[in-house]
Amino acid sequence: MANNPAFNRLEKDARSGYAGFGGSGSGAAGASHAATDQLSAQQLQEMYSAPSALRPGTDRALTMDDVVMKTLGLFALVVGFGAVGWVVAATNPALGIGLWLGGMIATLILGLVIAFKKTLSVPLIVGYAVVEGLFVGAVSQFFEQRYQGIVAQAVLATLATFVGMFIAYKVGLIKVTPKFRRIVTMMIFGYAIFAVANFVFAMVTDTAFGFGGSGPWGIAISLFAVGLASVSLALDFDMVDRAIATGAPQKYSWLLAHGIIVTLVWLYIEFLRLIARMRE
Repeated sequence: MANNPAFNRLEKDARSGYAGFGGSGSGAAGASHAATDQLSAQQLQEMYSAPSALRPGTDRALTMDDVVMKTLGLFALVVGFGAVGWVVAATNPALGIGLWLGGMIATLILGLVIAFKKTLSVPLIVGYAVVEGLFVGAVSQFFEQRYQGIVAQAVLATLATFVGMFIAYKVGLIKVTPKFRRIVTMMIFGYAIFAVANFVFAMVTDTAFGFGGSGPWGIAISLFAVGLASVSLALDFDMVDRAIATGAPQKYSWLLAHGIIVTLVWLYIEFLRLIARMRE
């Protein structure tokens, strides 16, 4: 969950010319070039003034409402199946552990398939939300049994961070430049490698949190992970704006919504780990 390949997929499709951007004409060529780099004010103005890049009979252009509705729909699936995972883990702990480990592996595989599949698959994205919900529910139940009230705290912290990052991005406190995006992306890949090594270490040594345990170093690691997941939200918001500005087809709202949900769940899990470490 430390990586968000959904947006890498959209970047790749933008460069190859979704919605006819590979065609002739100054407006279409400018839009295709802008999809690969951070958009300047002049480029945005040119694209807004240019005719639609969509060819007659193709999918209509993406809007913010499309992304919001798809995000809410996937979020509802995660919450609904999260409740199922919670109940299963509470009544059958062994099965709950199966949902935890199985869900972790399944979301990794599905995430890679969604990212690298040549055509966008809505059923796969919906299936990912279902599996992710079962995983989150089982994990949440485990943490709640050990640390009473931790789930409510993590949920509130996640929602507050999401709102705070959205406001900071919209008012310009956080500016997503090409350099900023490259740095954050490299940090995400680095943390993903660390997370895998940490998981293996925790399993082998039977350590609850892996490297650092619940001591100062462990808390520092969790604080870094929460910060990185939070900053990743700014990249998600920026990708939505760029997709809308470049006239991406409406179907990409599913991919954008999927990416946002992936980051939100990652942030929530990191908050669970941080709060648990602090309670220890």
